[in-house]
Amino acid sequence: MPAPQSVIDLVTRFESQLAAYKSGRYNETELRRDFLDPFFEALGWDVRNTGNASEKYRDVIHESSVEIGGQAKSADYLFKIGETPAFFVEAKKPSVNIETDPAPAFQLKSYAWSKKLSFSILTDFEQMAFYECATKPVFDANPGIGRIALYHFKDYLSKWDEIAARISRSAVTSGAFETFVQGVKGKRGTQDVDDSFLAEMERWRDLLAHNIALRNPSVTQRELNTAVQTTIDRLIFLRICEDRGIEPEENLKNATDGIDVYADLLELFRKADKKYNSGLFHFTAEKNRPGHADTFTPTLKIDDKVFKDILSNLYLPKSPYRFNYFSADILGQVYERFLGRVIRLTPGHIAKVEEKPEVRKAGGVYYTPTYIVDYIVKNTVGELLNDKTPESLKITPLRILDPACGSGSFLLGAYQFLMDWYLDWYVHNDPKKHSRGADPAVIEVPGGWQLTLEKKKDILTRHIFGVDIDTQAVEVTKLSLLLKVVENPGQLSLFSEERILPDLAENIKCGNSLIAPDFYDGQQGTLFDSEEQYRVNAFDWYKEFSEVFLYGGFDAVIGNPPYGQVLDEKQKPYYSSKYKSTEGRFDTFELFIERGVSLCKFERKLGFIIPSPLLTNLYSRKLRKYLLDETNIHEITNFGMDVFSDPTIHTCIIVVERSSKKGNVKVRNKVKNFQDLHLPYDFEISQLEFGKNQYYTFDIFSNPETVELLQKFSDNSKLLGDICFIRQCIKTGNDKIYVNLFTEDPGIPWKPTLRGRTINRYVILEDKEYLKYGNWLARNWQNKTFYETPKIAVRETGNRIIATLDEDNRYFLSSLYAIYPKKKDDSKLLKYILGLLNSSVATYFIRIIALDLTQGAFTKFRTNQLARFPIHFIDFSNPAEVAQHDHLVALVETMLTLHKQLAAARLPDEKERLQRQITTTDRQIDQLVYQLYDLTPEEIAIVEGS
Repeated sequence: MPAPQSVIDLVTRFESQLAAYKSGRYNETELRRDFLDPFFEALGWDVRNTGNASEKYRDVIHESSVEIGGQAKSADYLFKIGETPAFFVEAKKPSVNIETDPAPAFQLKSYAWSKKLSFSILTDFEQMAFYECATKPVFDANPGIGRIALYHFKDYLSKWDEIAARISRSAVTSGAFETFVQGVKGKRGTQDVDDSFLAEMERWRDLLAHNIALRNPSVTQRELNTAVQTTIDRLIFLRICEDRGIEPEENLKNATDGIDVYADLLELFRKADKKYNSGLFHFTAEKNRPGHADTFTPTLKIDDKVFKDILSNLYLPKSPYRFNYFSADILGQVYERFLGRVIRLTPGHIAKVEEKPEVRKAGGVYYTPTYIVDYIVKNTVGELLNDKTPESLKITPLRILDPACGSGSFLLGAYQFLMDWYLDWYVHNDPKKHSRGADPAVIEVPGGWQLTLEKKKDILTRHIFGVDIDTQAVEVTKLSLLLKVVENPGQLSLFSEERILPDLAENIKCGNSLIAPDFYDGQQGTLFDSEEQYRVNAFDWYKEFSEVFLYGGFDAVIGNPPYGQVLDEKQKPYYSSKYKSTEGRFDTFELFIERGVSLCKFERKLGFIIPSPLLTNLYSRKLRKYLLDETNIHEITNFGMDVFSDPTIHTCIIVVERSSKKGNVKVRNKVKNFQDLHLPYDFEISQLEFGKNQYYTFDIFSNPETVELLQKFSDNSKLLGDICFIRQCIKTGNDKIYVNLFTEDPGIPWKPTLRGRTINRYVILEDKEYLKYGNWLARNWQNKTFYETPKIAVRETGNRIIATLDEDNRYFLSSLYAIYPKKKDDSKLLKYILGLLNSSVATYFIRIIALDLTQGAFTKFRTNQLARFPIHFIDFSNPAEVAQHDHLVALVETMLTLHKQLAAARLPDEKERLQRQITTTDRQIDQLVYQLYDLTPEEIAIVEGS
């Protein structure tokens, strides 16, 4: 396709007056108006917003660039589709040589990298450079680094098709742009801005922790953690405010010029308190001001060299960061991981930074993706705003809670949603009226309307609430919310002499959401020293949020509660007595669900992302019954994808309403990508028909046909989990070190072992592997009774159950589950169960309740799903049933023998004969199992058809 006439005219005009345009007198503003705006309009972009789209949905945002110290703080254009940014365009006047000058290239790449855009454009119209921007930019680097293409203005005619195929609006909407960007994205040396900034912050923590511990011998471990975190938070807040034009340029950096840097910084912090009124800078007690003043950190001694090192890396030439482009999401991801480590003081008062035990156990920190936050907020908070007005929300407050707020991702999502809702309402209901008076809600800005600072503060303090047990997480949540308030720097200069931020001490609080002060009732105080009480951190919801509970509770409870089995022996009895849903082994997320529902007003909603085993886990039976009894379950959305970076974490979203009413449960049973969240639900089922089995399982993959068949399996059966222990096995931490092959038993400390790949149905494939056994192993190694007993080995992955018998006391690795009887050593029982597990009935069952449920990066089922398999109960007083039992055991013994013979066979015809016998015996086992479960020919066809 040839270039359009408008582009031909632009090129002709530029060429005819090239000398004039390249003179220093022709500036960027003129270039954008005369050439760049019409050029990108020719590519299909509505550059001038002729379609009158709202600010949020414009094609192109013309950045109101703050220029300080001769350096622009924003790119000239941001191109986007809807709310999704695509790329920046940075304009330079034609007198600048963008091909050879490193400064413009670094400027563009630092903008894009800081906003997590992998591609952007630098142009003076004479030339146009396409840059890959996923690689961390380096100041003064060769401008050719990362350059994908360089077009001369005459190329706009000859290569128009190529340019349009890459950056036109239709290229972005069709996905061609994304394919192009992924194809040119740097493979080596790329580092996301959040990974880079996290490494920077962790280095600061090391510097501050070691120096404060060294210079302040009396500081305690808790004080040290608080001081380091608070100091970093203050520096980040003020540095971001500098790049947003709220604080003087290089204010922090200039503080390093004096002879006592920390004293100069404290002076800046005190000025910030007068300006912002934020608890982050609360140094002096004031009447009617919530929270406690910080009288501790100003007394610390910190060496100048520490701050000079930290602050020099926040400015050019060392810093590639453009803090005005640091989104709340970027900071949230950084802080979520940052909070996963803690400072410990050694007996010699040396600071050591290490992972928190709970993070180490979980295998890392997993930040909730933005699309999950947005979806839950929309389906809880969004539903509550139907038919509401700003005035009605003053009369009947809408209060939103995250009871385990972490770094604040859900509260930030809710706050942004509310601000968008308020602004949209005002814009569509006479905005000029709402921009007047003593307390205006909106202010007119170039191109549209914005909420006033006072209205943003009001929305925050009126609607947003959070609790976390971690003091540092609470402070990070406050920091993130305050930075969200000051995202529009243009307004803030109007308030430079006023305190412009709210103190969030009454909104975001530190405490244990699950444990109230009655935890200590009837217990001797000496059992709980001050450190233990600090760790427990009991929290009185009704005292801390008394006004909320005057209105009956919170209107929406949202979040991603922590996952993990409750191990604290002192706390278990409390949970068992205070929570209706606890039994056996219970998980913290289950407690948070019950707590969250209890904190909701009646007929208000809870929306959580939680582990999907809740739907079927035997140990969650009472929680499912609680949800069926106490709530109206609106939605279950199960993910057949890896929402988090760990493929072993399988999750679902539940949205419930605290209500005695029962409606239909809307179900999505396998969302494969985030776009599927916008598709219709797979089906609806009456809640009264949901969970109608003895364990109240939410079988979201069942249709009427499968429900009936699963129920038939359960008739005259006992669950495997009631008959046997099902154990997760040893995780070594490093198989290469701790697992080896030996031709003979090597003796202590080695133990014979098996893993998933060394077994198949009825056979052990490799019996010469040994495990180096001892306390160096990572997990599940302590209890020898798991292993020194006859047991069934079940492979944890596969598209069917793969099981065999171990009678040689092997120590299984984590890719196997161990199954052994609860009551006694019974080899016949094990062989009977082994035959059932390897049957087609078990394959059908596990595919229905487990494999569909947990398909992520690989197909896997879990102990709680195995535990649900119904083992047909044998009435040993009935000769016919005894005969069936003994026949099945005999067939299993035959299979075990045949597989051993097959493994030893050498001749092809011998192998073929044995394989035929195995196939025949396997079929006989299936037929016998069909008889045990009393299946009809039609039901057998369903099982075998799966």
